[in-house]
Amino acid sequence: MATNLAIDEKLLIEAQKIGGHKTKKETVNQALKEYIQRRKQSEVISLFGKIKYEKDYDYKRHRSRS
Repeated sequence: MATNLAIDEKLLIEAQKIGGHKTKKETVNQALKEYIQRRKQSEVISLFGKIKYEKDYDYKRHRSRS
């Protein structure tokens, strides 16, 4: 899908150099992947301290050895 975007050329070139990418497309795709990954990590981090668990739970007992 062709998309025209007004991207800051200086930022794109710097990201391309830092990432060692050969093309602008590769640079943008990697940046989007990292953005998504970081957002997902933020969601997980926001759960710290909110999930209750049983201290005596034996997780090893429920493992299957297939």
